[in-house]
Amino acid sequence: MIKFTILLRRRPGTSHEDFVSYHKNKHAALFSSLSEVKQHVRRYVQSHSLQVNMPGLPPPEYDGITEIWFDDADSIEKVFGSEDYLELIRPDEEKFLDIHGCSFLISSEHTVI
Repeated sequence: MIKFTILLRRRPGTSHEDFVSYHKNKHAALFSSLSEVKQHVRRYVQSHSLQVNMPGLPPPEYDGITEIWFDDADSIEKVFGSEDYLELIRPDEEKFLDIHGCSFLISSEHTVI
């Protein structure tokens, strides 16, 4: 399987708490409702940073991570290139994300433990 990882940065002016609430309670349901998502996404996981100070480390650079698993790279294009995604999801992302401040990675997993 292929994993699409998105390192999320909240939109300027949005609190971390509001970002997490919107991502979990509104955006997830909207994204999951798309027929392309139901057809091509095998797993969808959200993780949100905890406001914990680690000695010797800088504060978290990102507010969360989205991980989405697909059977193949073509399936990613079928979801993120779909008309529904572009018309419904992309505008919703702009409500809570700093899109240009996010980072993206498409990878295959290698389990060690």
